[in-house]
Amino acid sequence: MVDRELIDALKIAVIEGDDVKATHLAESAMQAKVEALFLVNECIQPALNQIGQQFQSGECYLPELILAGDAAMAVLQVLKSGLTGGTVLGATKGTVVIGTIQGDLHDIGKNVVSALLTANGFQVIDLGTDVSPKKFVETAEEKKAQIIAVSSLLTTTMPFHADVVRLLVDLGKRRDHFVIVGGGPVNAEWAAKINADGYGRDAQDAVQLCQALMEPDRKPPLSQPLCFGSLK
Repeated sequence: MVDRELIDALKIAVIEGDDVKATHLAESAMQAKVEALFLVNECIQPALNQIGQQFQSGECYLPELILAGDAAMAVLQVLKSGLTGGTVLGATKGTVVIGTIQGDLHDIGKNVVSALLTANGFQVIDLGTDVSPKKFVETAEEKKAQIIAVSSLLTTTMPFHADVVRLLVDLGKRRDHFVIVGGGPVNAEWAAKINADGYGRDAQDAVQLCQALMEPDRKPPLSQPLCFGSLK
């Protein structure tokens, strides 16, 4: 049986940005044989959602958001072996090039998505932050990636999402790659507006979206984006 007090304490430690305590609790949870993916879904993702909402509403400020992100990353390092251990060599479901778009240095949510995609059998090429549309497209071409996943936390950087799609069209490569978008200010309407192929509200939604896009009958570009989590 999962120790709910331990789970709740881990979530609170992430929200409060206490990376030392969060690391200790994550190690205790792993020693207690709690599944890494369960901890991501029950602790990390809810904690990041909560601190993100508090930041958007002005209840907390950038330093608190950064500390929470550091704590979440510390926990992910503890969970890493448990998240990647279930994948089977040679059984990759698909290749995803992921990054935070040009002008944006936020990577908390992107890192969680990367970890979950890897745990679910995808090969993930993580370009990091402040990634230009050209870099997304060049890497997708080089790695023969089926999916380009673009993240943003800053609304001012969202127009660059459209540049990724536009560049693929201009190069005659739009039929080679799905483009999906996500991040705090992003929504299903934005995905449709820029002719992206999908939107996921959180990391779990992003995994479901990528799994759906890899179904044999789906080819880019889609006439309407697949959207997960938009009605939650």
